[in-house]
Amino acid sequence: MGTPGGGGGRRVGRPRVAQRPDTGLQPRDELLAAAAELFTTQGYAATTTRAVAERAGMRQASMYHYVSGKEELLAELLESTVTPSLACARQLLADDASPPEGRLWELCRTDVELLCGGPHNLGGLYLLPEVRAERFAGFHAVRAELKDAYRQLLAATAAGSALAKHELDLRTDLLFGLIEGVILVHRSDPERPVSVFAEATADAALRIAGV
Repeated sequence: MGTPGGGGGRRVGRPRVAQRPDTGLQPRDELLAAAAELFTTQGYAATTTRAVAERAGMRQASMYHYVSGKEELLAELLESTVTPSLACARQLLADDASPPEGRLWELCRTDVELLCGGPHNLGGLYLLPEVRAERFAGFHAVRAELKDAYRQLLAATAAGSALAKHELDLRTDLLFGLIEGVILVHRSDPERPVSVFAEATADAALRIAGV
């Protein structure tokens, strides 16, 4: 084995994940950004906390000053895909002056843009088997509230108001399923313009709703 600084026998260790460029983010946000990148490119199960820490430019031990581990990062990333859409939904529900059909279309369009507009396809994390665990109950609660907002807007339309409860529930499931299904479509063609994709999806969603 060569000595340090010698010409030969350089020790070869495990390759390190490249550090992210300096972004000016706070450490916790840097960890979330690193986790978003690694979870969506390498897979959640295959990503170690050490890899996340190194990608964020810190030691693994330092990471635990900001988060408890991978599950906390995943939970926060999941909720970040839903909370902006829920805020939009609440505003649209409160806007009694606008036709419900237009408000429903706008929620669909906005939701798709939020799901597909970021640098990483975070919506793809919904498909992870780990997400079914109780640890992610917060995400599921926010998602259920968003789905209910879709239901309320659909029920307020002329077509939705004529539906029986079980029919309204079915139409809501289909509509919400279409919106979340864009995750897979976006994954297959990430270069598609998001704004065009969002509008086309909103048009299709209203046809499913019978509007």
